[in-house]
Amino acid sequence: MELKKLPVGVEDFCEMITKKFYYVDKSIMIKELLDLKGKVNLFTRPRRFGKTLNMSMLQYFFEISEENNKEIFSDLKIVLAGEQYMKYQGKYPVINLTLKGAKQANFEYAILSIKRAISSEFQRHRKEVLKYEAEKDRVLKILDVEGDAGVYLDSIQLLSKCLYEYYQTPVIILIDEYDVPLENAYFRGFYDEMVSFVRSLFESALKTNKYLEFAVMTGCLRISKESIFTGLNNLEIISILSVHYSEHFGFTEEETDDMLKYYGLEEKKEAIKDWYDGYLFGNTEVYNPWSIVRYVKDSYYGSHGFPISYWGTTSSNSIVRTMVEKANDLQTKSDLEMLMQGDEIEKPVHEDVTYDEIYNSMDNLWNFMFFTGYLKKVNERFDDNGDHFITLKIPNKEVAYIFRHKIMGWFQEMIQSRNLQDLYLAILSSDEAEVEQELKQLLRDTISYEDYNENFYHGFLLGCLSGMSDYYVKSNRESGDGRSDIIIRHPDFNEKAVIIELKCTAIPRKMEDKCKEALNQFEVKHYDDELIEEGYENIMKYGIAFCKKNCMVRVKK
Repeated sequence: MELKKLPVGVEDFCEMITKKFYYVDKSIMIKELLDLKGKVNLFTRPRRFGKTLNMSMLQYFFEISEENNKEIFSDLKIVLAGEQYMKYQGKYPVINLTLKGAKQANFEYAILSIKRAISSEFQRHRKEVLKYEAEKDRVLKILDVEGDAGVYLDSIQLLSKCLYEYYQTPVIILIDEYDVPLENAYFRGFYDEMVSFVRSLFESALKTNKYLEFAVMTGCLRISKESIFTGLNNLEIISILSVHYSEHFGFTEEETDDMLKYYGLEEKKEAIKDWYDGYLFGNTEVYNPWSIVRYVKDSYYGSHGFPISYWGTTSSNSIVRTMVEKANDLQTKSDLEMLMQGDEIEKPVHEDVTYDEIYNSMDNLWNFMFFTGYLKKVNERFDDNGDHFITLKIPNKEVAYIFRHKIMGWFQEMIQSRNLQDLYLAILSSDEAEVEQELKQLLRDTISYEDYNENFYHGFLLGCLSGMSDYYVKSNRESGDGRSDIIIRHPDFNEKAVIIELKCTAIPRKMEDKCKEALNQFEVKHYDDELIEEGYENIMKYGIAFCKKNCMVRVKK
């Protein structure tokens, strides 16, 4: 039997079904929408968790079409739900607008992208909109992507009216990635202008639109009503904390097990669970669907059989970097270290934020990281004042990998960007106290995730020393077998050379002993033999002991 293809990057529902890709059936979402009867439904989920595919599914289900789209649902769960739901299939005009293309360098290009997306929907409904004579001139402008931004402010309402007049049936509006223009505008410096445009666009489409049956919107972050949804009292926000719709974005454990069984990869279950599980949407345990599909495909077709971080490469992780750069207080650094060591932290929940408020407090940044998938909910509570708190941790090894490699790398960049000449001069002049003070400060400014691991301190120290441009800095850790940890030497053997042996301990009072142990190794293992053979006579020997954010430095000339 020929197995179904794995749908990496397939976001069109009809293509998914008709071309026989492996599809994890999320059609019961349709039943839940019809049962709960939300007028305007906003789903916030992390990127790559199936939002666009689900929006495509809704379009193919509800939209009036010359094609018999009913057939593509014939083997899905929504059919089994009963005729009371299937009777809605193909009964509504549908507007499906995606704003993901609005990630542009300036306001002009971002607006142009939105205008083109709106024009594309008008083109898709060209037959219907050209029948509406009352606004034909404006319709033609939109079709040709002409006119300024003002022409488009209530364009979705105009399209709704055209479709209603043609079909005599209210419309369903789907808006995918609604917050992309806002996030991009904030980072690009034209947030206020974009908020004004998007607010007008959404208000006319969702608040004052008498031709609306219901609407579904998706995004990564919940934006406060006061920002762009002013006065929209019929807005239902379904975040990752919501119990409803919890299983429709991402894969459940059962769905993941079924996929592994289908491709004969049951032995990969433990690895997949460690790397891509761990999310909790409402009360439902959820796996990252993007990473699961990528990993199953790579495993099945023999590219490799080990898990890697797929999700971490799908964006710049810019906001995580910003958080790290702003982590200039001991509490934030401590929180990040606890997370990276697998521990939990508790933070207050703030769901109603705007992008321009994200950096107002570290709490807002923690919330952003939670709602965008970098952290998971362990539990939650309300205090006596009604304030909402949530216990957070890193969900899985994939996200832990992002933290380790991105965050630690960014901190190393920050360290290396500093002027460390005082440290270098202190090392070359055998100033124990100054070397110790400089290293302590640098340790407190960075983040460690394995406090008692010599490899961390070794990498940290190498990063600090990388700016000694007039000297060769060599790590001997890789070669081992009687070699010191780090050697610093001038190209001229008449100048100074430095040998560093480092130790670490979890017990502060043992730091002195660790320094002595390090210095003793110079005598026992003759670490300086190589330098002496090369002609160096001025050789300094450092024993450095680390304990969490502290260190002790001892030097022997």
